[in-house]
Amino acid sequence: MIDFYQIRSPLSQMTEELMGRYIRALEQVLGEELRQVELQQYLADDFALLYVASGGSEGYFLQVFDQLKQRHCVILTSGDSNSLAASMEILSYLKKHGGSGEILHGDLEQTAAQIRVLRAAHRGLHALRGKRLGCIGNPSDWLISSDYSPDDVQRKLGLGYVSIPMEELLTEIARKTYPENEYTAQFKAQAFAPEEIEKALHVYGAFQRLVDRYGLCGVSVRCFDLLDSVHTTGCLGLSILNSMGIFGGCEGDMPALLSMAVLGSVTKEPVFMCNPSRFDTKAGCATFAHCTIPVTMLKSYQLNTHFESGIGAAVQGTFESGDCTVFKCAGDLSRCYAKDGRIEAAPFSDMLCRTQARIWLDDFSYFLTDPISNHHIICRGRHAEEMQAFFRLLEQE
Repeated sequence: MIDFYQIRSPLSQMTEELMGRYIRALEQVLGEELRQVELQQYLADDFALLYVASGGSEGYFLQVFDQLKQRHCVILTSGDSNSLAASMEILSYLKKHGGSGEILHGDLEQTAAQIRVLRAAHRGLHALRGKRLGCIGNPSDWLISSDYSPDDVQRKLGLGYVSIPMEELLTEIARKTYPENEYTAQFKAQAFAPEEIEKALHVYGAFQRLVDRYGLCGVSVRCFDLLDSVHTTGCLGLSILNSMGIFGGCEGDMPALLSMAVLGSVTKEPVFMCNPSRFDTKAGCATFAHCTIPVTMLKSYQLNTHFESGIGAAVQGTFESGDCTVFKCAGDLSRCYAKDGRIEAAPFSDMLCRTQARIWLDDFSYFLTDPISNHHIICRGRHAEEMQAFFRLLEQE
């Protein structure tokens, strides 16, 4: 259900029945109820529409402008009874006087598609406000261009930051305990060295306790330090966190973790942090790979060793073919890349990280001329338009 607040001229000859006819037609295409609400409910909603039902509504709009300018106004207009003309006058006034907004106008299918995109963007923004991301240890030494700005992220997105010493993680790992759940059970049922699985699950238990202790919605870890200190990796632990809806990233890469949180919150899909590994620009496909992934994204999987070290336990997954989105944002939220593509299982190579995906894209110029560092994030479905709408909305905040 989506709420809308209606404004119209008291002089309009358009009856409530006629205005309702447009709303009912839009509901049919949208597949959801549109509910008319009072002003206070409209202001309280994470996402709601401002329905300018007729021309001559500008005067009434001025009466409530001080309240409406508190939010980004998504203006719905049918085009009947001079509603579009009034909407343009209203939007112009909004922008001149410190407000923000946009007009939805077109046929019913176009309008419904715009509503879906904007609702996802708004809900993603509100889902992240007041949450916190954490980094365990410092970013890996090779992340020379993956700068993160906690102040910019807090100011623009309302998303906080916590720095956690590596020693605190090691203390928790030494407790050798973890909560049992469906994912720990799945991993323990795999045909792989039980002692390696158990060590990896001790790391998961440590991650989970730190997430709970600091109230985090996501965490990244300087995971390569675990190779020497506890002789295992964080791959299974991060896989479980991501499978449970807690964003878990590798190598202390905070821009990548931020990108995971943004993409996951907007799309409500599990997300895969990975390396672009090989491009075949002539064929139009790329190979992306990493050693951890939420198992909820996969058609099937098995366990293997961690690629670079040959130790521990990592996820080697296989993808179902389908649509996907490739995404990355800068660590200060100054720019982003979002592109729809198609994902399929890649022929396995023992020269890459263990979960490997082949992704078909129509352009690779961004990656080869102006990439946002290395790691990129993938989810299922075509969501590039939603991600671009999220960043346009962020600019208005």
